[in-house]
Amino acid sequence: MRTVDCDVAIVGAGPVGLVLAILLGQRGHSVVVLERWSAPYGLPRAVHFDHEVGRILQACGIGDELRSIIEPAGIYEWRNAAGTVLLRFGRHGDGSSGWPTSSMFCQPELEALLARRAEALDSVEVMRGVEVTAVDQTDDHAVIGAAGTTVAARYVVGCDGANSTVRGLAHLGVNDLGFFYDWLIVDVVLDEQREFDPLNLQVCDPARPTTAVSGGPGRRRWEFMRLPDESLDRLNSESRAWELLADWDVTPDNARLERHAVYTFQARHAERWRDRRVLLAGDAAHQMPPFAGQGMCAGVRDAANLAWKLGHVLAGVADDTLLDTYEQERLPHALRAIEFSRSLGEVICVPDVAAAAARDEAMAAGVSDEASDVPDLPGVDVGLVRVGDPHAGGLFVQATVDGALFDDVHGAGWRLVTIDPDGADLDAAATERFAAIGGLVVALDGSDTVAAGWFADTGIRWVVQRPDFRIYGTSVDAGGASELLDDLHAQLASATPIDRGPE
Repeated sequence: MRTVDCDVAIVGAGPVGLVLAILLGQRGHSVVVLERWSAPYGLPRAVHFDHEVGRILQACGIGDELRSIIEPAGIYEWRNAAGTVLLRFGRHGDGSSGWPTSSMFCQPELEALLARRAEALDSVEVMRGVEVTAVDQTDDHAVIGAAGTTVAARYVVGCDGANSTVRGLAHLGVNDLGFFYDWLIVDVVLDEQREFDPLNLQVCDPARPTTAVSGGPGRRRWEFMRLPDESLDRLNSESRAWELLADWDVTPDNARLERHAVYTFQARHAERWRDRRVLLAGDAAHQMPPFAGQGMCAGVRDAANLAWKLGHVLAGVADDTLLDTYEQERLPHALRAIEFSRSLGEVICVPDVAAAAARDEAMAAGVSDEASDVPDLPGVDVGLVRVGDPHAGGLFVQATVDGALFDDVHGAGWRLVTIDPDGADLDAAATERFAAIGGLVVALDGSDTVAAGWFADTGIRWVVQRPDFRIYGTSVDAGGASELLDDLHAQLASATPIDRGPE
């Protein structure tokens, strides 16, 4: 029997693959990342992440550096050709995770931070210029084949994008949701700083639906929809990009064209995300139009969910069946993001003048001066959560502790967080088992308004937070918290939900 080379082999060194590698590597698991390209891709792609993803990236150990490369987004406004506001949503300031509600960034800069962090971990090896050609599985490991080398790992994760080689080799089919539009993506670096208000704008003009958003500090992105009678060759040219940018007073005299490319926006997802020892994450598992800015976000959430579950299985804390909860938990969340992105796309991708006029009239009537909140993505209501708890599966807040963010003080992992000053009533055996999986009991003093507000609004006094910052379960007293820890222990051992009903 072949000896494995590593615990986990990850195919793809984009943000999703690197986040997964870092989160596993920080747990001490050996990881090999295989990337087909010999050097990092230097042009922009994703430009947005939300506050939850900011917290996950913080957990990768790049929080301070990350803040230096982002531009908080605030409000996202949609207007028609005449400038009438049709939709306004978003929020200024930080979200409940301690990061801006929305952040704009340049992907190569983020990838550079993640790559440096991954390469600083002794347990992580990044191999570039390796193109995977085969994936074979046995009962206890999988072997990746590539030109001139093979890598045997206990698990393989395909984070290799929309045209995933791993997905194809594992014969994991794709469910297409039937949304196809071609758009010209143009990334620009302006010679001089210019203020854009709003920072992010969608122009719902049937003559040319257009997106104009931040690409991170000092950068702007424009997206122009291909019209029904327009050829791809005509649209996908540098000269045409400059022609379209001229209406925004962006010319070769005041800007540098960093990239132009035509993309087909699609909505689809893998029919299955796991085949025994092979799993999918990120665009390999799901794709969505960019209008909600959730493409990379969904992939980073995949990595956060999968990392601790793989970690527990590798450490012998949980049975392999725990990995079945990965798709069970993440697919509904990804489908909601796809649905939201698609619904926004159906609003803007309207080249018909009469249909656009009817849309404008209906939408403008519902606009107020106040921006609407971005619709919440669903929590986790199946999988490894305490069934029957109304707060289980929701995203828990990140408190500030003595001027620092909670995770920077107490780390990321299983946390039993309370506002009760005395935890002496906790069952000792339960807390000992909790500590064995990296669990920590933390009492907050109530000085942080975000955490204090959450506890006051819910009436809860004890929360078990998972390593991906989702709530496992809650209690109003220490006795109930001990019961929560017992349930968690039993569920990890069996991956079977424990239902004790609401508190």
